[in-house]
Amino acid sequence: MKIGKLLLLALAFSAASCTLFINQQTPKGYVRYAVSLLDRDALYADRPEWKEKRAEVLAASVEDMDAAHRLIQEAAAVAGGKHSFIMAPVRDTTTYEEVAPEVSLLEGNLIHAVLPAHSGVKVSDSLYIHTILDFLQAHQDARGVIVDLRGNTGGNMYPMITAVSPLLPDGIVFKFQSRKQTTPVWLDYVMESCQIPAGSVAKFPASTPVAVLTDDHTGSSGEATLICFRGLDNVRTFGAPTAGYASGNMSYTLSDGYLFAITRSADVARTGEVFCEDPILPDVPTETPLADAIAWICAL
Repeated sequence: MKIGKLLLLALAFSAASCTLFINQQTPKGYVRYAVSLLDRDALYADRPEWKEKRAEVLAASVEDMDAAHRLIQEAAAVAGGKHSFIMAPVRDTTTYEEVAPEVSLLEGNLIHAVLPAHSGVKVSDSLYIHTILDFLQAHQDARGVIVDLRGNTGGNMYPMITAVSPLLPDGIVFKFQSRKQTTPVWLDYVMESCQIPAGSVAKFPASTPVAVLTDDHTGSSGEATLICFRGLDNVRTFGAPTAGYASGNMSYTLSDGYLFAITRSADVARTGEVFCEDPILPDVPTETPLADAIAWICAL
């Protein structure tokens, strides 16, 4: 399965302050610069496999930029894993496909909230958040909530997590674990980054059953949102194993405008489980996740 690469960015940072002064104007220098970024940031850059691949890439003949791009992709796959990539800049966003979330009240007073991938190109963060958040706030008496992450290939995780924040306890929702450090992700920080004061959101009772639906397209930030629910007593997951892109990327714009995304960290759940390239298994494997989630909630 091929995940839409533009949507596989869990985090984005600017390289403007980068102190790696390497001439990118030649194909060879361009590759050397990319390798230096991988050395510094990539999750697996301390492994023997990267040492071997690094020597191979730096010794390779680089005749043009097409060859440079191919070499960098090969290098990124070893140093950063399958979530790392290089891609051409998106020049035309008029045909870019992005859909808004959907939320409805099902029979039995059950909320069904569909959270799609989100980049902000066509759907604003505000629209994404408030479509779900406002509905949850208006239906605090719901018997249960179904958070549908099927098809969510990723993008910006902050609006996703903020949208479902009434269902999450305050505090650390998960952590990023890099080669050098572990960084907690706090719910109030996520919300305030989206211009939503943490104290302004009413929480659902901790006993409210929450079903989370996944499939093999649930990836990157979709998986990060799933992990926020990991370890909560009132949550059960249904569907198929996820895509296995549960990691945080740092992105750079290279001298020719290409986007270079480097996987820097794995995702760590509140349970202590570390997720990265392996699919996250559902509690209930099923081909009818919505029907089974409804049955589970109604049986409680």
